[in-house]
Amino acid sequence: MKQEIIGFYQDDAGDWVAELACGHHQHVRHNPPWTNRPWVTTAEGRQSMIGHTLPCKKCETGAPPD
Repeated sequence: MKQEIIGFYQDDAGDWVAELACGHHQHVRHNPPWTNRPWVTTAEGRQSMIGHTLPCKKCETGAPPD
């Protein structure tokens, strides 16, 4: 199930986490060649993704909000 990104924060390790409209959180790492998300490396890039959707596996399994 796709959910809108409503914000971002950094976890204790410094990795970026997307806050989703459903209340779940999802890491959004730029880790080439496995994960290519260069937009996560800048404030402008992250801001440009607000409102875009990500698939939320936690919603699919019926998990409670984070």
